[in-house]
Parts: sequence; C-alpha cells; structure tokens
Amino acid sequence: MAYMSGRLTFLAVAAITGAAAPAAAPLLASEFPARVLAAHNAERVRIGATQLAWDPLLADGAALHAARMAATNDFNHSDRATRPGVGENLWRGTRGDYPVEAMVGAWLGERSYFVPGMFPNNSSTGDWMAVSHYTQIIWPTTTRIGCALASNPRTDYLVCRYSPKGNREGRPVGLPAPQPL
Repeated sequence: MAYMSGRLTFLAVAAITGAAAPAAAPLLASEFPARVLAAHNAERVRIGATQLAWDPLLADGAALHAARMAATNDFNHSDRATRPGVGENLWRGTRGDYPVEAMVGAWLGERSYFVPGMFPNNSSTGDWMAVSHYTQIIWPTTTRIGCALASNPRTDYLVCRYSPKGNREGRPVGLPAPQPL
C-alpha cells in the first residue's frame, strides 16, 4: 500500500478534506498516492512503458509548490533551478469538483493530439505544448513521481513532479523501444 511520508505532503492533501461538502467524493490523504499513481500507470501500461514508482521527496517538493499556489492564486511552474532534473505538471480547478483521476485525465486527454516521434515534434497541432503534459506522463526514461494537492476556499491545485524529467528536445517519445540484436 502506498502512503505519503512527508508532513508537508500530508498537509497539502489534507487541505481538501475540510470546509463545505464537495461535489466529488472526499479524497482521503491516505488514498491520494495510490490513486494518482494508478491514473498515471494505467496509461503507461497501455502504451507498454515501465510503471512509475512513488517518490516521497518529489511529493514533498510538489506539496510546497501546490501550497504556494493555493496561498497566492499564482498558477505557474516552479523555478526550474529549484528542481534540477525534475519535470512538473500543473492542474487547477474548482475546489472539490474533480476527483484526482479527472485531474490527471485532463493531462491524458492531450493524447488525442499526440504523434509518436522525436520531441518536440509530437503534436498534430504543430504546438508541442498541446501534448507536453501527456508526453511527460509517458516519457520513457521517467521512473518516479511525487504529487500533491493543495486548496484554497475556491480552487484545488495539483502538482506532479517527475524524475528524471521528460520533454527533452531531440529524444524519442511514444516510439517502440529498440530491440536487442
């Protein structure tokens, strides 16, 4: 059973369980890692990629950033210098209206524009940002993930961090792994 070990991660996730009754079922902090990991790994299994493992240190860093966004309503990626070698996906929506699977599902929805190949030439729209969350989720060399959810009275903020980071220019994504001779 997966669980969160960091106090900051727990506090960020626990923030969604209070206040008015949400439309979606309440998310228990103890369920969060397993549910967000399962949402990511279902897609990775579907495409034949190695499953991700939960990383509590990545989750702690995600919790700090999610809490900062919830406190400031500033929806922006964290400074890359503070997370070297680590990728990051962000999501926000109305507090309590979305289960974590729908949050991750928003990123997975970019699959409809995804074209296998060399990054950043992976979008049928011609804009790599239209698939950047999805490509990070399925990036072939990414092995670990840590996520956190923080809220203010109106908005939920989900931050997922990935290591090693994906979306590296000139690298293949969505292509079959080379077979040994």
